[in-house]
Amino acid sequence: QVRLVESGGGLVQAGDSLRLSCAASGRTGSSYAMGWFRQAPGKEREFVAAISRSGSSTGYADSVKGRFTISGDNAKNTVYLQMNSLKPEDTAVYYCAASNYGYAGSVVNRYNYWGQGTQVTVSS
Repeated sequence: QVRLVESGGGLVQAGDSLRLSCAASGRTGSSYAMGWFRQAPGKEREFVAAISRSGSSTGYADSVKGRFTISGDNAKNTVYLQMNSLKPEDTAVYYCAASNYGYAGSVVNRYNYWGQGTQVTVSS
């Protein structure tokens, strides 16, 4: 089993930045492809960003491309989501997920483990 714990969320103003972290513990001997998803009130969970097991490939939702950056530190078993130029529509609970695939991208059912989420609120 792999346990994922997100941190770094909070309340910010439009235009501000936040960096989310997702720390993995448990069976981390093998690395995983990772992803970030978010869910706003009354909406379905949506893909935000993903990174391959090797870290060489990344992917982003169109809505965050150019503003968000996903990165990983295998030594720390941690994946990050740097969020710049935040907008009120970025307000959501952000979840990280781990996948046994080499790269899982936006495909939800490729992810085997999920964190509990961290709230990000962007005021206008």
